[in-house]
Amino acid sequence: MALTAQVHFLDGTLSLIHIPLSLYPTLLQPILRLLFPQSRGSPPDLNLDSLTLDSSQHGFLNISVTPLECSIVCHSSWAKTIFEPAIKQLPRDTAKTVIISKDDYVVFSVISVGMDAGSRVADLTSPLALANIPLFFITTYYSDFILVPVKDRQAVEKTLLSRGFVFSEDSDDSFPFTSPYSTNHGRRASQGSSLNELPTTARQQPPPPSAIPELQERTFDNLKKRNVVPYVEQGLLLVQCSGRQDNNMIGGYSERPSTFHTNGHGSRNRHSAHKPCWADTVDTKLYTGLVSALVSQPRFFSITLAQDDPPSLLLDRELVGIFGDSLVGATTEGGVSLVPIFLDLSSLPIEATGIVSGVAGTLVKELKEQYGAVAEEEEDGGGGGRGRGSAQEEELELSFLSTVRAGAVILGEEVSIRAMEALSRVLVREGK
Repeated sequence: MALTAQVHFLDGTLSLIHIPLSLYPTLLQPILRLLFPQSRGSPPDLNLDSLTLDSSQHGFLNISVTPLECSIVCHSSWAKTIFEPAIKQLPRDTAKTVIISKDDYVVFSVISVGMDAGSRVADLTSPLALANIPLFFITTYYSDFILVPVKDRQAVEKTLLSRGFVFSEDSDDSFPFTSPYSTNHGRRASQGSSLNELPTTARQQPPPPSAIPELQERTFDNLKKRNVVPYVEQGLLLVQCSGRQDNNMIGGYSERPSTFHTNGHGSRNRHSAHKPCWADTVDTKLYTGLVSALVSQPRFFSITLAQDDPPSLLLDRELVGIFGDSLVGATTEGGVSLVPIFLDLSSLPIEATGIVSGVAGTLVKELKEQYGAVAEEEEDGGGGGRGRGSAQEEELELSFLSTVRAGAVILGEEVSIRAMEALSRVLVREGK
């Protein structure tokens, strides 16, 4: 059965920034600046129009703090004008540990209603991985985002077309596609990659694998050689949620007209034109929560701002309370808790590909085989096994967060135990 989804390339070019956790407090000020409107004193080469949809929204921004690193995806102009000056103030040896990508990236969103998210992501990323196209993947509350090098954008489109995807362009440069693939790899998966500390050169890679099984075998061989071992942070539980649809957190620069103006004595003059500023329209609860979370140097916190989407958060469950009622989908008690399984990919070069198909695809396959065996045993024993499409299978939904030098497979709390066992077992088996 063919799968249908909608893909939309977002405006702007992006840079990836790796900040070691030891330097997070030192570089917190430029990190926070990403969340605030830039003043009139901003550098003249900071092109705000290219950063925003209507001079009010980031085209795309992700700030992630994990047990492995602080990872930032932001417009290239922000990297140049905000982070590079801050990095230059560090001691030379220390500055070398902060990495800004040599390549620029573009990002496209994938939105599909009523489909298994893992199947959709695997259908999209497997052809790209088979074509040796490196990518980063970020799952959010509403959308999936894939980042690829600017130089590979045409190759991405060509690859999808060659694999049977049908593009239909419309006025806003988005295009629905139909995929000939029907394999089911779970909910949402990703391919992670990491940056080289050296300037990026032309990729010298082996010939691309001919099929997904070969791709998976290469992936785990590579991970084993690099001593990549999955691990879980004890006691860390996550919640995926969103800001409210009507909040103005990233729409605070809008030119909303007003006829009121404070005259300097506390009263408002109805005849004076007041141009609203960011502070007049911002969602103060959400914004205060974001700043509070980042200032605390959280164990895990990820915020994604994207044009046309409300803010999306993936955060330590312990942080939910500081946001008050500004979040959708988050509760301090009850609800679904998620567990991240971390993969330290710092030893892999930027051209590493296939993590999505290798890790996520194999992992979900292993888990489904386990649950299928359990269901058969229950049926044989008269226990009324749940079978496919059951609540038990729904627990296999997964998402993925690519950061600059790591990746996190994110699953439900219960299934994460089986996932750790399965992933470790496959790594050992494939590494032999």
